[in-house]
Amino acid sequence: MTGMPPIPGLDERIERVRRRLVTAAEAAGRQPADVRLIAVTKTHPPEVARAAVAAGVEELGENRVQELVAKLALVPGARWHLVGPLQRNKVKDVVGHALLVHSLDRRSLADALSRRASDAGVVQRVLVQVNVADDPDKHGCRFDEALELVAYARDLPHLAVEGLMTIPPLPGEGVDASEAARPHFAALRDLRDAARARFPEVVHLSMGMSADLEAAVAEGATMIRIGTALFGPRTSGPWRPQEVGT
Repeated sequence: MTGMPPIPGLDERIERVRRRLVTAAEAAGRQPADVRLIAVTKTHPPEVARAAVAAGVEELGENRVQELVAKLALVPGARWHLVGPLQRNKVKDVVGHALLVHSLDRRSLADALSRRASDAGVVQRVLVQVNVADDPDKHGCRFDEALELVAYARDLPHLAVEGLMTIPPLPGEGVDASEAARPHFAALRDLRDAARARFPEVVHLSMGMSADLEAAVAEGATMIRIGTALFGPRTSGPWRPQEVGT
């Protein structure tokens, strides 16, 4: 893994994203350090993820469990996040890797995570994913069910609910992505504040991606999930170990 050739343009793209984050935070009267940059390496090979870590972006996210598990041992120094949906039959592959699951969206998944974490002797960290806009194309629990799910999950002995996550609907044609997303981000912030009044450990807001990070930071995001702005367009399918030499 040493002597890896540089990824063309990666340092410049990281710097641009960091400048956007700093500018957005300062405009909102926030400290840039209070917003964590999660680099989403979906479909990109491990050498790209390793280059991001080498450039100082140590928190990495994956959408697919299979791709995440394949990369874990190949990217030393990374702190991993599962930012995509999680099926119960994949829980066994996730628990025990000291990663944060952003996509808890139902009681049955909470039960499965807690049972597996109990067997492994660990506490699994999670965020509750909320479908703020009730978008049929997005995952997440209903907005009006989120506080109940937070309360249920945090009472399970081997789960730690650290915050909320959302993905806003795709904006319509010609609509500014940040402008379209901002009301949804504001709604998630208000929901987090209501949860935090009862459960002080529910702190984080995972929201905002390449097109709308400014709106997310303005509305209080503590984690932004950035893929395209850092790594360029995704490939047509998931990265698989046999496809590249590692």
